[in-house]
Amino acid sequence: MSGDAKRESTGRGQARQDSREQVAHREQVARGEQGTREGHGRHEEHGTHEEHGTRPHPEPAKATGSRPTIKTVAALAGVGRTTVSRVVNGSELVSEKAREAVLSAIAELGYVPNSVARGLVTSRTNAVALVIPESESRLGSEPYFSAVIRGVSAALADTRTQLQLTLVRDQAERDQLTQSVAERRVDGVLLVSVHEHDALPGLLESAGLPTVLAGRRREDDPLSYVCADNRGGAATAVRHLLDRGRRRIATVAGPQDMEVGRGRLRGCQEALMEAGIPTEEHLVAVGDFTEEGARTAMRSLLERAPDLDAVFAASDLMAAGVLLELRAQGRRVPEDVSVVGFEDSYLARHTNPPLTTVRQPTEEIGGTIARTLLHEIENPAVPRTRLVLDTELVVRESS
Repeated sequence: MSGDAKRESTGRGQARQDSREQVAHREQVARGEQGTREGHGRHEEHGTHEEHGTRPHPEPAKATGSRPTIKTVAALAGVGRTTVSRVVNGSELVSEKAREAVLSAIAELGYVPNSVARGLVTSRTNAVALVIPESESRLGSEPYFSAVIRGVSAALADTRTQLQLTLVRDQAERDQLTQSVAERRVDGVLLVSVHEHDALPGLLESAGLPTVLAGRRREDDPLSYVCADNRGGAATAVRHLLDRGRRRIATVAGPQDMEVGRGRLRGCQEALMEAGIPTEEHLVAVGDFTEEGARTAMRSLLERAPDLDAVFAASDLMAAGVLLELRAQGRRVPEDVSVVGFEDSYLARHTNPPLTTVRQPTEEIGGTIARTLLHEIENPAVPRTRLVLDTELVVRESS
């Protein structure tokens, strides 16, 4: 055999020997890692790491070039992965010593928390859905929705919770949402624009998914909700019109399959009854919270009661439609007809004339439902929240 052939044979033999040694080394490392994992499980079960923040491996090996994970942080800090997750998420269920160990390990490793990794440990997605069962046109045209979204976003800004905006416009999207709920792709749901006979709130309730409503289906709604004082605010608006000497007060009401629509109509009627003025059906027209719907309702009211001298509209957007139709019909505001809206959105300051309206704390509603939902996710056994926020009359030139 030539010298070159001998060297080649020797090289192949050495390569096979190296390969066997590498395999044996990997098996040894795997056995060691398994023992470490089992050891961590036993320590965590007995609370050793979390209580003391000990480090069983003072100098754990770092994977060169690899991104540190929650597991490597836990190994360096001498705690369990659940403890690391609690520290990352700001939980108070961690001793100060363990917290310091985890924070030190995070700084040393340069660990950046990952929402997916946290979810694997906590069985959470760190995401909530803001569900609006309305069309894009409604979402874009009604100031109420944008204000709620701003409030929700502000409340979630510092929580590492992702917000998923979901429109439910047809059965296909409803089915998609149902599947997401069944597969627990979100930790909870914020539901806006609630209709009385909508099956969605019941579905969420039966699924056991934390759910908070902006508004409510009825006054005794079993789900948590935050809403404005719709009845009280509407009564204040009508009392204001009565104080201005108006007596033929018409109402452009909201949809009557929504508590917000029914509540504001009830408030109007109660204020009229207090003043000894009987409610008249022909002075009520039901709108759909859109400008065009309000114009149609206003035309109907003028045909049925041409002597009306005031209008309460159940939203600012509908009040804007009322103003347009009154102008088209040659009625002066407020000389001939006074107009009051509800919400005090940015729209109220830019109508002609500027709109007297009932201010509801819409952004506060958004922020409150978000904080309420996070609290219920963290504390599943807490009692349901049912919160009604105060309203305020803002007087401008339309009345």
